[in-house]
Amino acid sequence: MRTLFRKTGLIILCMVISVTTALFAAGCGETDSAPAPAETSVPAQTKVLGEGNTKFALTVADKDGNETQFEIHTDKETVGGALTELGLIDGEEGAYGLYVKTVNGISADYDKDGVYWAFYVDGEYADSGIDSTPVQEGASYSLRIEK
Repeated sequence: MRTLFRKTGLIILCMVISVTTALFAAGCGETDSAPAPAETSVPAQTKVLGEGNTKFALTVADKDGNETQFEIHTDKETVGGALTELGLIDGEEGAYGLYVKTVNGISADYDKDGVYWAFYVDGEYADSGIDSTPVQEGASYSLRIEK
């Protein structure tokens, strides 16, 4: 009889160890509910402005090289239209379109200081004015004070 209890006890002990191991292994597996991906991964120092279906990056560099990063959301068709609507740029209409004099509250006056706001598209000096450059999803634009 003792042998029967011993065998039964060993069988029960083996089953408990098997079930415990199975539960432990199941708890370590991957779950079906993955965390939702972030809608955008914008660095903390980037300012997000505007509303709209198209977004692009804008870098503003002052005369000392200090940069401010923006993520612009817009439904406007031109970069100039989007930035004017948000109050980021201001200037005068000239023979070649908008002559940008102020960006993000920083003025550049060529007649006074010999500096101006240069406009770049994806790192290249723009071959069109800011108010005639079409907005492109995911593009990177920059305005830099230059001599």
